[in-house]
Amino acid sequence: MSSGTILALAGGGFSMEPDNPLLDDFLLSLVPRCGTPRVCFLPTASGDSDDYVRRFEEAFAAPRAHTTVLSLFRREHTDLRSLVLAQDVVYVGGGNTANLLALWRLHGLHEILVEALEAGVVLAGVSAGMNCWFQASVTDSFGAERLQPFDDGLGVLAGSACPHYDGEEQRRPTYLELVATGRLPDGYAADDGCALLFHDGQLADAVSSRPDAAAYLVHNASGVAVEEPLQVRYLGAHA
Repeated sequence: MSSGTILALAGGGFSMEPDNPLLDDFLLSLVPRCGTPRVCFLPTASGDSDDYVRRFEEAFAAPRAHTTVLSLFRREHTDLRSLVLAQDVVYVGGGNTANLLALWRLHGLHEILVEALEAGVVLAGVSAGMNCWFQASVTDSFGAERLQPFDDGLGVLAGSACPHYDGEEQRRPTYLELVATGRLPDGYAADDGCALLFHDGQLADAVSSRPDAAAYLVHNASGVAVEEPLQVRYLGAHA
């Protein structure tokens, strides 16, 4: 696994909780304090949605951060490597996990992101932006009516991921079945409002923007998916 820092948001942040900045504030706190953090948004999974970009720019407007948007559909930046490596944070938006990864690979962005991670850029993302860092995940990329396993993630984090664990009715039972049958490797599941912090490929913290958000390590025990609750730290406890 690659060295560096990744914050995987199962749900929440500016796109899902616009009036609750706790997760986004926590993300910015991961950047060493030496001026205003530079945050680049990757809205690839949403097809570079203009509305999504607008919400990002409003949420991270100065003086909170210096913002950049990297669009692959319009490809306004020719030197992707220089752009990404100049950032403090790269924030990946939600949407279609499979399409996101296909387009990143087409443009060579996947290799640049791994290089950025190892160079000290904090990588983050919500939903599809959580799934993409893992080896595998459960996704609605191939039709929202039926969740399916996806095993072609970047693999900078080992195992599988399941965002929206409490936010969508079929997420939990589908993920448990896929892990129990071996169609997905062991991994992490987290409720909306929960984020998992990884340092050098290892889970370092689990935080939340609401008191009841939970997260689990899910593993296959002789054909049964077992949920081991993780200790989740509510970020508003001392607000």
